[in-house]
Amino acid sequence: MIRSLLAGRRWTSLRLRLLVVFALVALTAAVSASGIAYWLNREAVLTRVQEAALGDFRQEMQNRAAALPADPTPEELQRTAELMAGSSPGYSVLLVQEGKDNRQMYGAAGPDNFRLADVPKSLQNAVNDRQKTTAANDAEYHVYWQRTKPRGNPYLVGGTRIVGGGPTGYMYKSLAQERDDLNALGWSLTIATILALLGSALLAQAAARTVLKPVQRLGDAARRLGEGELDHRLEVSGTDELADLSHTFNKTAEALEKKVADMSAREEASRRFVADMSHELRTPLTALTAVAEVLEEEVEDLDPMIAPAVGLVVSETRRLNILVENLMEVTRFDAGTAKLVLDDVNVADQVTACIDARAWLDAVELDAARDIMARLDPRRLDVILANLIGNALKHGGSPVRVSVTVEDDWLVIAVQDNGPGIPEEVLPHVFDRFYKASASRPKSDGSGLGLSIAVENAHIHGGDITAANVPGAGALFTLRLPVDVGKAITGDVDA
Repeated sequence: MIRSLLAGRRWTSLRLRLLVVFALVALTAAVSASGIAYWLNREAVLTRVQEAALGDFRQEMQNRAAALPADPTPEELQRTAELMAGSSPGYSVLLVQEGKDNRQMYGAAGPDNFRLADVPKSLQNAVNDRQKTTAANDAEYHVYWQRTKPRGNPYLVGGTRIVGGGPTGYMYKSLAQERDDLNALGWSLTIATILALLGSALLAQAAARTVLKPVQRLGDAARRLGEGELDHRLEVSGTDELADLSHTFNKTAEALEKKVADMSAREEASRRFVADMSHELRTPLTALTAVAEVLEEEVEDLDPMIAPAVGLVVSETRRLNILVENLMEVTRFDAGTAKLVLDDVNVADQVTACIDARAWLDAVELDAARDIMARLDPRRLDVILANLIGNALKHGGSPVRVSVTVEDDWLVIAVQDNGPGIPEEVLPHVFDRFYKASASRPKSDGSGLGLSIAVENAHIHGGDITAANVPGAGALFTLRLPVDVGKAITGDVDA
């Protein structure tokens, strides 16, 4: 269950990080508190038992062992040991006395089989070490103790010696009961630590829900705002930092909505102005075009001084007519009113018709199979081809090579000129509106809209146009369109 929970959350999740931090803090605090509590209780328990046993042992040595004669018999030594062990709080006693023949006599009694070998050598040396009496030290012998673990069981071993040649006494007390009590305390503290960890996890979950719920609402609102729902607002409750953040978000969304509305209104007004202006210009342009055509037919009969001016008027009138048509086309794209009129087209015939209509047959080399069929808008394909081929002839020079191929479900038309290529700094801008490579020639024959209109027509088909340079062979424009535009656009909508 825990594995599935963690698998469903990314390690970068704020909720998961909050849970981990709470758990680590709680674990550190619980372990520290439990460790300190265990250590304090352990020292208190051992100190209490140790002081009680050693104090009783010291008193028994003064009352009973000191009362033995200077040269006690083994029976007296044994009886004294039994009396000391009988009155003691559960410890064993060992009395050691050196006889006249330098033989050691022992008296042992108590619940444990206590021998001199059970006393550590370091403790024996300390007990038998006679010290000088001074103002600060009024006794030659003192009580010494040590904790040992023979055969894995804890024991307290203490010892002292009677001043003036009396017996040496040792006490041996088991600490098994205290060990069991401390182990029980350790288990209790461990369980308490686990419960504290679980409690901290629940607390972290509650805190995460309280803190992250407004953050999630803010993220959802930002997502909806990015999807265009500019009128979406957050409910503000409370006076904390999250409430301030929600209030700031609402103010930002309101300002953004107003700014987008103003920009949309200005853009719509600008688009309407361009459309109205282009429409209004068509009527006088029609008249001007008719007059220009009449003047062009009579140019040979005009005065040689007037003929160049008439030719300039005719060319500029045609250029203005093309510019107005391009502006109207751009306006339709911006307004989203441009529509496709699909038909089954023989691509090779369509390209040939485009070249023939503009008298480019001598300057263009066509490489296209006659059986390539595509479903697209033939008028818009003609506009794309006219712009690409015309641009190649104007800026690259003939011969212009046009190749038509099919790659999977894509129709690929490549237009390559025989010029110097496109400068690298110009390549990213060739499809921009009104962009011209040379700022010193703003009044060139082109309007700067041809390639942008071509790429818009490619986009409305679900395709694209790319521009690149072929080393030593001029510029290359590649048009990619779906073979079946209707099917491709329907698939995109379904997806």
